[in-house]
Parts: sequence; structure tokens; C-alpha cells
Amino acid sequence: MKQILILLLWLPMLVTAQDQIQGMVMEANSENKHIGLAGANVYWQDSPIGTITKDDGTFAIPFSNKYDKLIISFVGFKTDTLTIDEPKMVHHWLQPSNQLDEVVLEQEREAVQKTIFSSQNMVTINSAELLKAACCNLSESFETNPAIDVNFNDALTGTKQIQMLGLTSPYLLITQENIPMVRGASQTYGLTFTPGTWVESIQITKGAGSVVNGYESISGQINTELQKPFTDVPVFVNGYANMNGRLELNTHLNTKLSDKWSTGLYLHGNRRDVEVDNNDDGFLDTPLANQINIMNRWQYQNPEKGWVSFFNLRFLNDEKQVGQEDFDPDSDRFTTNSWGSEIDTKRFDGSLKLGYVFPNLPFQSFGFQASYSHHAQDSYYGFNTYDIDHESIYSNLLFNSIIGNTKHKFKTGLSFAYDGYDEQVNGQAFSRSDRSAGVFFEYNYTNLEKLSLTAGARLDTHNRLGTFFTPRLHVRYTPWEKASLRGSFGLGRRAANIFAENQRMFASARTIQLNGNGGNIYGFDAEKAVNFGFGFIQRFTLFERPGDFSIDFYRTDFDNQVVVDWENPREVRFSNLEGKSYANSLQVELNHEILPKLELRTAYKFYDVKTDFQTGLLQKPLQARHRYFANLGYNTELTENGSQWRFDYTVNLIGEQRLPSTLSNPVEFQLGDFADGYSLMNAQVTKVFSRKFEVYLGGENLTNFRQGNAVLGADDPFGTNFDTTIVYAPIFGRMLYMGFRFKS
Repeated sequence: MKQILILLLWLPMLVTAQDQIQGMVMEANSENKHIGLAGANVYWQDSPIGTITKDDGTFAIPFSNKYDKLIISFVGFKTDTLTIDEPKMVHHWLQPSNQLDEVVLEQEREAVQKTIFSSQNMVTINSAELLKAACCNLSESFETNPAIDVNFNDALTGTKQIQMLGLTSPYLLITQENIPMVRGASQTYGLTFTPGTWVESIQITKGAGSVVNGYESISGQINTELQKPFTDVPVFVNGYANMNGRLELNTHLNTKLSDKWSTGLYLHGNRRDVEVDNNDDGFLDTPLANQINIMNRWQYQNPEKGWVSFFNLRFLNDEKQVGQEDFDPDSDRFTTNSWGSEIDTKRFDGSLKLGYVFPNLPFQSFGFQASYSHHAQDSYYGFNTYDIDHESIYSNLLFNSIIGNTKHKFKTGLSFAYDGYDEQVNGQAFSRSDRSAGVFFEYNYTNLEKLSLTAGARLDTHNRLGTFFTPRLHVRYTPWEKASLRGSFGLGRRAANIFAENQRMFASARTIQLNGNGGNIYGFDAEKAVNFGFGFIQRFTLFERPGDFSIDFYRTDFDNQVVVDWENPREVRFSNLEGKSYANSLQVELNHEILPKLELRTAYKFYDVKTDFQTGLLQKPLQARHRYFANLGYNTELTENGSQWRFDYTVNLIGEQRLPSTLSNPVEFQLGDFADGYSLMNAQVTKVFSRKFEVYLGGENLTNFRQGNAVLGADDPFGTNFDTTIVYAPIFGRMLYMGFRFKS
């Protein structure tokens, strides 16, 4: 009996060994200790087959007789090529790179990864791509990539709103290291709470995401991976200043306490004291602001025992003042002397990730995720007040393993979430507690020669949404070499936090109308939608230089939605959907290295987004149906002393946008039915002096295009025609900036 049990225990390993290469990628050190490198790239040369190492540095990649050169690479380390002609275990130490050219070339190649072997339609943006723009915070991290649209939220706060597949960020699941992060009270301003230098990479998934991360993803998922204390540089300093008076400083201080423990202290501060009113309407184009953001991050890894862990603590204090130039909060608050607004936010959050990989069974692991956050915002907009206190608890327990061999993998687990909301809206209290528990199972089949699929389902019970079933399916097929055809289908549900997600409405004279139907969330039913679509990507070589062509189409159909109706300029009306609401998204993208070291990215996007409002089925307001994107990047050759020039240029052409109706306004406050299209041009030049120091100079909106009449009724902000919500273009015109980066 004992021999049979031993045989059964080792049978999966024997089967696995016939199908794949398993191993571990580690950081080279004098004692050859097992310090795993998370996120290293492992792939077969001249093939679409590849993978990324896990948090502890382990990996598994299918073995194929067609390929014998296994490439292992990681930013900051020398790229190695191993000759492998049979399945076996691989333990490999990467050597730190001593020459900057190796680092830069690695960054160029890995700046944007568009995988063709994953069943999900995913794009990974790495730190090299984030350096192409100022990237002061997460909301400003998508300017050089067409997967995400960046729009303007209002005429006062300067906040940018992101969209994907024609839908705004509430319908995206935004996670930090796969833990839900920007949601609830932080929905409007939460993207500005993650400094760009803290981000190691961003994964953008189109279509309904994985059931492992919950049921709220409808149009896609954006996941950010933060810098790791083990792999980040010991000291990093980034300074930034722009012509609108914004000053920013980021500092990373990392210390390796032992071969298993490392910690990092991440400090961020930004401030703007300069009053800017370039359009002479009497209102600040950008807010007076002050933010302090502190994070302490701990990392533990013991690959010999199979353990890896991350622990984060963060505190944020964010203050904004907007409104008329002469507004003084001490004397003018809640008076008609001058119109103004203050938005003060204090946030504390902590998270824990704990993983265990079975040393003798690297395909099998346990994982536990937990987070806590407390978000308190006090704000007023003229005479309108909005305060929200949001406490959130989240936990997720996962188990990963295989069925027979590593072509058949599965994930299963349990999740629990709690959200407590206390809101004050013009003196009226709205309080609720949301509790949910769920179980999920996800099966993954991988045959990289032809077919991969991910099929998942979860069952959740929620005190307000009830008990419901959420299926998700992603399929990838390889019709021929270097091509990938994908399809996906998934359901999503969410509780709409109507006030937190639409805070711009408070900065207007509109009255708020809640036309509920007796549901459990502000009197409304939960939102429910189905998303489905397909994507195709073809890699090619033209003039001996690489490129790729892709086309994606996705459709989101709402079975129920909380409709925000702006078509009456005297009010904003919330109601449950009666009729149709859908979003069709088409994207065509072509990328190519047209000359050595000169890369061109182009994209065209078409959106057909319509909803049944009180006045009928209408195109979504402030949504361009046509958008064009182009990005040109060039790096010079490195000199012997490690210096280099980097150039980046981006242009966005935004088509005409339908405006919410203003026909019932007096003639001088009417805007017409559509806003004309316009273009935005951004550019940046970076001079790298050495491996340790570089400076950059850039500009946004170089053509100085500005929306006219952005603040309706600006001369009478307490009158019935005052409105700051109809914003379709930049307010602040051309903006130049400069900064430096130092690391050691």
C-alpha cells in the first residue's frame, strides 16, 4: 500500500515532466542562494510560447520539439539563452547587467507585451513604457497606449477619467496586485492616489475578467503590480515640475534585511499653489492641491520552503481647492461672496498576500489575499455638500493545481467582502452595509500549438444582490504561425454607488432626482450586464523588423443599469434602465519598427454606445464615436559612458461628441448638439546621462487646444444656468513640464 501511495504522489510529476520544462529563475549572488525573481520572462526563441515567473521565481513552460533555445530575461539583468532538447528541471541564476545598453534594450523589447498564447486578451505595460510620459499618477499612465481612453471628468478638478470598450471606469475592475482597489468611495479620484513611480507594470484585460477576482468586472480589468523591495533599486528619487505650478517628489528607499526579508519605504508628495486661469472665465483651470502619500512595503520569500509574502501599509492625505480665483475658504465658504469647493480625503489601507508553492510539486500552490481600507472624504461644492465614509474588508483564499498534467490546470477558492458606507448628501443620510461571500472554480486548458481556454464560474450570495451565478469563458485558437484568434463571454454584476461615481454633478445648479423602483441600493436594482467579443492578432516581420496587426470587437449588453440622465439641463435624473443600453467597441491596431530603434504604433477605434434615456434611445453624451491614435518612439545608440537620448511623440484625434441637451437654456447658455473633433499632441525628450541619472522635458496638448465656454454661467455661479459638467476637451491648454530621475 505504501508503494502505491508513493506512486500516486509522484505520478503527476512524471506526467508533467513529459510535457513541460519546470524550474526557477533566481538573482545571482555569491552564495548561490535561492532568491527568486518574480516577473522574469521565459520563452522559446522565435515562438509564441512563453510565460512569466511567479512571485517566488518558479515557472513552467510547455516543451516542444520544434524549439531548443529557451530565453530568460529580466529588466536590469543579462538576458540568457539556454539550449534545451528534452524536458527537465531548470534552476538558473541571472547575472545583474553591468552595461546600460543591455538594460535599455530589454526595456524597449518589453515595454508593451501583447501575448498571443494567452486565452485572455491581455496587454502588459511595463515600467519602460511608463517612462514615456510624466506619469505622475495611475490616471496619467495610459497616454501612450491605445487600449485605454483618457477623458476629462469636469471643468474644475483636472481629474482624468479612463474608459475601455466605450464604458467608464466603474465598469472596469481596477485591482492592485489582484486585490480590488479603486472602487466605492475612491471611484472618482482613486486613480490619482497611486503614484506612477510606484508602478512596476500594468496588465489590461479586455472583456470580462477572471472569476478569481470577483463578479464586478464587466468591460475589463486593470491590474497594477507595484515595485518589489527585492528587485527595486535601493534608492530612487524622482522630481517633477510643470508650468501650472505643480511640484512633485517621489522617493523609494529599499533595504534587504536578509536573504529572505526586504522592506521598502515609498514617499510621495505633490503640491500646487499657483492660481491658473488661462481661459479667463474667473475659475481655476486646475485645483490648488496638496497630497502626502506614504507606503511601507515588506517582502518575504523562502523558495526552498515554498513561501512568499507581501505586506503593505499606506496612509494618504489629499486636499483640493477649486472654484473662482478669489475664493477664500475661511471667509467665503457657504456664502455668495464667491463660489468655491474643497475636497479633503484621508485614506488608510493595508494588504497581505501569502503564497505557498509545494517544493516538490511546483504546479500546486495555496494563496491567501486580504485587505482593509478606510476612506473618509469631506467635500462641498458651493452650497452642495457631499461626505462619504467607506470601510472595506476583502479576503480571497485560492488553491492551484492540475488535473493529470499541466495542460489541465484549475484554480478554486473562497472569497468574502464587506463594504460599509455612510454618506451625507446635502444633509440627507444614506447608509448601508454590503456583505458577500462566494466560491469559484476556474479551469484552464493549454495546448500552445493550437488551443487554450479558460472557463470559470462563481456562486455568490450578497445581502443586497441576492444569490447569483457568474460564468466566464475565454478561448484562444492558433490558426497559423504567429497568429491568435480569441473569443470571450462573461456576466458581471455590481452595486452602483451613484453619488461617489458622479461627484461632478454637485458642481452645478442641477437638482438631483432619484427615480428608484424600490431596489436595495439607493432604491435601485443592481446592475447586470453580459460582455462578449473576439480579437485577432498577427505578428509579422517586414524589412527584417518586427510588427503586429490586431483587431478587436466587443459588445456589452445591459440587462439592468442605473441610468444617469443629463438631458434636462435643470436636473440629473437617476433611474433603472427601461429599454436598451449597449456598447459596441471596435479597435484596429498596427505596430511596426519602421526603422532601427524607431517604433510606430497606430490605432483606430469606433464606439457605438447608446442608452434609453427619458427622451429616447440616444448616443452616450461626451463619447467620441471615432478616435485615432499614433505613437512614435525613438532611442539613440548608447555611448560608451552609458548616455542616451529618448524621444517620444503621441497624437490623439478625437471625433465629434454628442453633448447633453441644453435647448431649454437661454440662448447664451446653449452649446449645440455636437462638439467638433480636435487633436491632442504630447511629446517628451529624455537625456540619460548614466545608469544612475536622467532628466526629461515634455509637453502635453502642444497645439494649445482648449474648450470654450467650459463653465456655463461662470458669471453667475449661484444662478440656475451654472454647470461645470459638460466637458469634452482640455481646459488648461498647453502644459510644459520637466523632471529628473536618480537611482542607486
